[in-house]
Formats: sequence, structure tokens, C-alpha cells
Amino acid sequence: MGASTSVESYDILGEFAMRFVMQQKWLALGDDFSIKTEDGRQPYFVDGRAFSWGNKLSMKDAGGSEVAFIAQKMLSWGPTYEIYRGGSLFAVVKKELFTFFRCAFTVDVPGPNDYEATGDFMDREYTFVRTGRQVAQVSKRFFAWTDTYGIDIVPGEDEVTLLAACVVIDLCCHGDKRH
Repeated sequence: MGASTSVESYDILGEFAMRFVMQQKWLALGDDFSIKTEDGRQPYFVDGRAFSWGNKLSMKDAGGSEVAFIAQKMLSWGPTYEIYRGGSLFAVVKKELFTFFRCAFTVDVPGPNDYEATGDFMDREYTFVRTGRQVAQVSKRFFAWTDTYGIDIVPGEDEVTLLAACVVIDLCCHGDKRH
């Protein structure tokens, strides 16, 4: 599980959550994101490779050490991304293709407790659920400029995996608008 690096702030279903602000960088060659806490610290940033076959992004901590590597799986049925941690495959994020009137993503992690993301991805409002419990909420509601999201994560959840999944969902749903 990822160590908590942000300030506890918002109430999600009776639990205090950690708020992150993820913003797409516009003047970058690749898909780059800054991930900050509410108080302005930047515990993570995502550096996208500008010229690669498929999307490849490195998520780094404030010291510049890679905490996750995100790679688009090119020959798959539907949008699929793999998240590597410590050089090993850790999670697979896949957009569900056969859902009616809604969009859904699964985040397959080791063990039986995968994440599911559902909501209005076009309006950038969605939640992550694990074992029937909401564990994260993503919203662009309060951010009108660029691709900027507020991400609330319940303490004890793997913030690196959830933040990396948010990057993947943005790439799947809105990546073509940037290029």
C-alpha cells in the first residue's frame, strides 16, 4: 500500500479522505501531469514519453524516483494499460467495452480485491469502488481550466495505483483532444 503523503481533508461516505489535485501540463511534448496535495506540495509527477509506440509514462515521487511505470498494451481488445511497480507488472487497467449507457473501467490488482471505476467519464466525474465500498472520488467539478481533477482517496488505499489509474482513464477518455 502507498504511504499517505497528503493532508486529510474531505469526507467520503463517513471517512476522511486525502485530496490530490492532478493537472495536465499543456506545454509538454508528452502526456505530463503534476500531482499536488491541497497545501501545494507535489508528492508525484508523471512524465510521458513524447515519441513512443503507444503511451508510456513514468510516475515519480518528489525525489525523482520512479514509483510506477504506465504502458499502453497495444494489441489488446479495447483500451488496456499495464502499471508496473518495482519493474514487475502490478496492475492492469482496462476499459470495459460492453456496458450500456455508462462507461466502466477495472483495475486488476494482485488478489481478489480489484477496483472498479464508474461514473460520467466525459464530464470527468467518477468513483472507484473496492469490495462494494467507495474508496476514491474523482471530480473536475471545481476546476474549469485545462484537464485538472480533484481526487479524494480514503486512507489505507493504494494512492499510487489509484492516481496512476486516474492518469490512464484521462488518456482513454480525453487523450485524443490534446494531440
